Amino acid sequence: MRVSALIALWSDGLPCREIGRRLGFTKNAIIGKVNRLGLAKRNSSVRQIVHDKEPPGAEAVSLEKLVAGMCSWPHGHPGTKEFHFCGQSAVEGKPYCAAHCAKAYVINTKDVKKTAAA
Repeated sequence: MRVSALIALWSDGLPCREIGRRLGFTKNAIIGKVNRLGLAKRNSSVRQIVHDKEPPGAEAVSLEKLVAGMCSWPHGHPGTKEFHFCGQSAVEGKPYCAAHCAKAYVINTKDVKKTAAA
């Protein structure tokens, strides 16, 4: 394995899958080599908590103040005093505002391809 190339790509922050593709190895081979080399660990992109910004004009709405027609997208960790809901006007028939519907309802590209092929 080209260790110097691996170290350079790892330092650039590339995902293990991409490093493996460039060097001709599997993702798991890259992970194993990184561990054996003792390179600095990075946060997993799968486990990262995304602290997304609230939509403009959003106010912190507690569970007690949340009513029908309000966006119920949670912010923060339940059980903490900072935990609240979006509170914007919800899209009709949905529990979230338009911005949070875009995050919650993702179109599966495999289904789109199957429909187009039929």
